[in-house]
This record gives sequence, C-alpha cells and structure tokens, in this order.
Amino acid sequence: MKKILVISFALILTHTFTFAQKLPADSIFANYYKATGGKNLWTAVKFYNLKRSYAAASAAPYDASISISVPDQSIYKSKTIMKRSFVYTVKGNEGWIKVPIGNKMDVKDLSQAEQENMRYEIYDNLAPFIDYQNRGFIATTVGTETLNGVQVNQVEMQGKGKKYNLYFDANSGLLVRQKETAAGVETITDLSNYTKSAYGILYPGKLVETNSVDKKPVTITSAVSINDTLNQELFKR
Repeated sequence: MKKILVISFALILTHTFTFAQKLPADSIFANYYKATGGKNLWTAVKFYNLKRSYAAASAAPYDASISISVPDQSIYKSKTIMKRSFVYTVKGNEGWIKVPIGNKMDVKDLSQAEQENMRYEIYDNLAPFIDYQNRGFIATTVGTETLNGVQVNQVEMQGKGKKYNLYFDANSGLLVRQKETAAGVETITDLSNYTKSAYGILYPGKLVETNSVDKKPVTITSAVSINDTLNQELFKR
C-alpha cells in the first residue's frame, strides 16, 4: 500500500511539473505557422492585398483597401468614408497622405511616428511576430491561462516603444487575441472565423477591436490575397 502511495504521489508530481512547463515562444509561433498552412508558405509571402470593412455602433462604417510589399517595406492604404477616399502610403524612407479636396487630392508628408506605425502594419495585418527578432523584438512565454473558456498560451513580445501580448489557443495553435500597447494606448483585438486563402494560408476573417481611448468595439471583416499581382502605381506619390 505504501509503495502504491509513493508511486501515485510521484505521478502527481510529474503531471504537475509537466503542466507547469512553458512552451518556448518560438514553439508557440511554430505551432501557429503549422496550423495556418505551414512555415514554407509563410516564408514565401512577398506581397499581399487586403480588403477590410469596419463597423461600430456609434460611427459611420468605412472600407479599407491595403496593398503591401514586404521586401520593399512599402504599404498603401486607402480608407473610404462616406464616398471620400483618404490615401496613406509609406515607401522606403518616405510617407505621405492624400486628402480629397474638391476634385483634387492634397498631398502632405506623414510624420516619422505615423510612418513607423504604418510599417508595423506590414506585419500586424498578417501576424505581428513574423521575423520578430530581426525587427528588434524579444518574445517571452508568460504561461498558460483560460480565455473565454479556452486554454491559451500567452506570449509577450517587447520592442522599442511597443508591446504585444499574444494569446494562442493551446489546442488549435491559432492566435485568438492580441493586446497591443503603444504610446499609452492599449488595443485589444479578438480574432476568429479563420478562413483559408487561395494561397493556402489561414487568416482571421473577423476581428473585434477595442482600444483604451474610445472603449467602443469595432468589428472588422477581412479578405486577403497573397502573392497576387501588386499594382505598383499605388506607391507613386
């Protein structure tokens, strides 16, 4: 009987120790890549086009068209609000905004801070941890917790002036929540409705975003095409 108790206690200790082990951040990221199509597909992403629709209870809905070239670190974003399109572009070390005034577009330079925020979007729109080390981020596993009844692995990713807390479904490997902190503003995004793109990568078709300033949830629906034709005319000033 004593021997059985000793063995049982040892098994409990082993189970507790195993449960307490944290997966390395890179392993959690690898599980995500595997769950969404495989690292080879992700590594081969060069450019993509993204269509998004934004809706909130107390604001006018609007659409956005986004085109990105990862090798060139260029991003084009057009926001159409009440039939008026505002165009934001970053290419190389330059950035500008085109504002519709009558039948013309007024062109103004973006500040360095605005340009930097757009450069983050090059990765954030797909996965914020892509090539994170070369981008100056450090990723650390926080641990396992329960989020909306689902067991998740949390990873904290810290960089200059920006922090992410990323929550991955422990079973599926998918990213289900992203908490971004920058300039004193915290933005929480819940991701769902993962859909397979024609390219083969899964992406979240629905996002619900809430920041600590407005505190009003914005529902975003997305559709992405990867490595299709990219219109270079979009990146001309």
